[in-house]
Amino acid sequence: MNSRNDLKKAKRIVFKLGTNIITNEGGNIALSRVYSLIESIAELKEKGREIILVTSGAVGMGEKLLDYPKNCDPISIKQAFAAVGQGRLMHFYAEAFEKFNIKTAQVLLTADDFSRRKKYLSLRNTLNTLLELGVIPIINENDAISTSELECYKEDGVVICFGDNDKLSALVAGKLDADILVMLSDVDGVYNGNPKTDKNAELIPLIPEITPEIESYCFAASKGGRGGMKTKIEAARIVTHSGCMMIVAGGKDKEIIRKIFNAEEAGTLFLPVEQLSGRKKWIAFASNISSYIQVNEGAKRALIEKKASLMPIGITGIKNTFKKGDVIGILDENGQEFARGMTNYSSSECKKVIGMHSEEIEEFLGFKNYDTVITRDNIVIL
Repeated sequence: MNSRNDLKKAKRIVFKLGTNIITNEGGNIALSRVYSLIESIAELKEKGREIILVTSGAVGMGEKLLDYPKNCDPISIKQAFAAVGQGRLMHFYAEAFEKFNIKTAQVLLTADDFSRRKKYLSLRNTLNTLLELGVIPIINENDAISTSELECYKEDGVVICFGDNDKLSALVAGKLDADILVMLSDVDGVYNGNPKTDKNAELIPLIPEITPEIESYCFAASKGGRGGMKTKIEAARIVTHSGCMMIVAGGKDKEIIRKIFNAEEAGTLFLPVEQLSGRKKWIAFASNISSYIQVNEGAKRALIEKKASLMPIGITGIKNTFKKGDVIGILDENGQEFARGMTNYSSSECKKVIGMHSEEIEEFLGFKNYDTVITRDNIVIL
């Protein structure tokens, strides 16, 4: 799928509704707008499309319902808001879709559900089964447990942050083999400037490839939401490398979904690029990287140009600890990450064989399960 006309044939669609679309300026649900979007989604469902909805808004709904001391911990109170608001948010969606005889299911996720492959495969099976049963999964990050959408944080040395569900929706679309991710925002698409401050900023209707120039157009998150255009560009990188299209469009237009799937010129369309395999998608995008192997220039060239495996002779350093089977970053001599891979040995074992030839592994470790530290099938060049 590589054009707007292909949208008419899209079978599996992921919608992402951000905080500024779900709520109005007063922090309440924007009933008229959201009901219109739900009606459009129901029309697509009636035509046989498979729908997944990723939503924000639980924290805002909880805040409207609770009185709270102003001097409390800001993260814990937001978690409390999420715990109270999520039930209300889900009740709203369930009632709204029920008017169209559509069943819904709540799915709450954390970053760990994607970073651990066994959990990810289980999640994929669950979501596929819900779709087969004609149910719309309604997904949100589990903010009552995970603070990653509320604020970037470290867990076991890993920095985790979804960004107002932008990355979450991209991972869902990529892992579920969606045809398109429709990201509805409070801006009409990607501009070559900030349209809220620059009256000369122009909408970019089509992005075949994410270039440094496109990345330069990113700007800070708008008030209320936490994502901004930067995280949407990052989400688009995940989605397009998964063989999926993505549209960023203005969700305050009640007819926007109909316009998109009538192939009208609406929003910014990102086209898919070279598709990664399922395992490589997981390696490249779903894992939160905290440990690294540094390599010399010769090893870097071999990995990029020859698609080679990583041999211990090319390793110059180890950063942080990791276990066999962990996904780690691969750094060049300047400390820049240029690849990721799933390692065959732990960090302590790798340290013992730095700079060695493959035939020396058993001599220094007392065993040898692999000739390579990372096999080429488990390496992704970024």
